[in-house]
Amino acid sequence: MKYLKRWISDPKEVPGVDANEMTRYIRESFDGISVAEASGDTFFMYDPDGDLPADRTFPFVTIVTGDNYDSVSALSRPGAYRLNIGLTKDTYSSWFGAAPTQRDAAGILETGFDYSVPDQVMPHPTYGSQYWVCVVNPGAATLDIIRPMLAEAHQFAARKYANQRARRTQS
Repeated sequence: MKYLKRWISDPKEVPGVDANEMTRYIRESFDGISVAEASGDTFFMYDPDGDLPADRTFPFVTIVTGDNYDSVSALSRPGAYRLNIGLTKDTYSSWFGAAPTQRDAAGILETGFDYSVPDQVMPHPTYGSQYWVCVVNPGAATLDIIRPMLAEAHQFAARKYANQRARRTQS
């Protein structure tokens, strides 16, 4: 939070939080996470003991810095990145209603959002149907919104981890 506070208090100073600062904020704010990096992208998983098998890990938050997976967010722009957050169905629905299901020919969800607009919370272009949201270059308009979303995603991941752990010990 100490990294994001200055952008909230003086949004004119910097138009958005860069990907490195967002990564640092997530690393320092949430316990029990493991972090994987690939092709400039960062994936945050909840794995407090560091012992989940690879087939049982799934990120609760990602930071994507390029157009490796899709190009609808125009992440090839200098400094552009997309913060992706996995939410509960209830929270997602409170923001956007029912999850989208219609996709265009490229597999991008048709939500009516321009996925390249910075500093706007919107359904994820691919995973919105699984209750994921995204923000391109979070800034003054979205930082107060995404902090509780990040906390919820972390809590949800911790709950799923605890459930998996309980199932494994019962077997």
